[in-house]
Amino acid sequence: MDWHSTAWCERRIRRRIAAYDPDVIVSVHPAMNYAPMISTRKLSGASGKHIPFFTVVTDLGSGHCTWFQKSVDKLYVASERLYKLAKRRGRTPDENIVMTGLPIRHDFALEAQAMGDRRSNHGKAYQKDMKLKLGINPDKPMILLMGGGEGVGSLSSIVDELYTSLVQHGVDATVCVICGRNAKLQANLKDRDWQSVLTKERKVSKRKRILSKIPFLGGRRRSREIQASIDRGEAQEDDPHMRDGDVDVVGLGFITNMAEYMVAADVLVTKAGPGTIAEAASLGLPIMLTSFLPGQEAGNVDFVLEKGFGDYCENPIAIGREVTYWLQDKEILEVMSEKAQEAGHPDAAAEIVKDIGSIAHTWMALNGPNSQSLSTLSI
Repeated sequence: MDWHSTAWCERRIRRRIAAYDPDVIVSVHPAMNYAPMISTRKLSGASGKHIPFFTVVTDLGSGHCTWFQKSVDKLYVASERLYKLAKRRGRTPDENIVMTGLPIRHDFALEAQAMGDRRSNHGKAYQKDMKLKLGINPDKPMILLMGGGEGVGSLSSIVDELYTSLVQHGVDATVCVICGRNAKLQANLKDRDWQSVLTKERKVSKRKRILSKIPFLGGRRRSREIQASIDRGEAQEDDPHMRDGDVDVVGLGFITNMAEYMVAADVLVTKAGPGTIAEAASLGLPIMLTSFLPGQEAGNVDFVLEKGFGDYCENPIAIGREVTYWLQDKEILEVMSEKAQEAGHPDAAAEIVKDIGSIAHTWMALNGPNSQSLSTLSI
């Protein structure tokens, strides 16, 4: 692939780079590393001006082999898994690999700093204030459910099962559903007859519910703490004195204050996108993963399970039941929150920019008086 892209595209890429006359190049896409790096080296040779080339890997648990090149000035990776891939696939030297977190939006860093540890008294008070700001009942735990910008996937089924399980287990909660641009789903949630949903789901066959208890992790293994929490929850299933829970479901459209909603949330239910996982971890938020893109996002599931701040499940019935167990078990939420915070890097973007800027300015000084102001090309 590298040879093919170089043979077909390198000259045009070189002309485009030359038109910008950059002092530094930052690649944030797997297909834009080898050929642009060759172009950069040729331009440097012709002008006598070294143009440093950096790669910022925007995947989390797995990455395409074209991310990793041997001769980059620096390669920024977000996990030990990617570090090993860079060594094996790209033969990138140790001194050229920098372990950082995944770069995420600055508002997550601001919220992480303002909230601190969500398990502390200050963190709990900050979360409660955020719920009030967003119009969410501060006395109920909040589940944030999302499936991408378009609100796709089995969101509707998961909402029904969450609602049913929470009500049946006597858990008071708010379920905020990010519908994205799916206005039809948002309107449907607003008008949905939740009593009918409850009646329908209570009629689900015993066989179907038994099958939903069989975990399908694709050979993966959840943490011992999470498994213990599930076991405790299942042991309390048949409590005859359990009352119905008071559950609110709020359908939201395309929002721009995701960091605030993640602060307010107690559990995030989402597909295994790397950015979303990194954002949640930066705020110490436990995660239930519901799906992933084969190949591209499979490693993200492994990352969450290995770090112990979430679980993976595709069955809506099992998702609803397990998230309910978590909300009944404050101990497991605190354990997962602690592990999420350990895995999170809210300031990763700033750290990467500062490092790139420092190296770039050093090369500008070495390149001579023609380099007066920093010009960066991001590809």
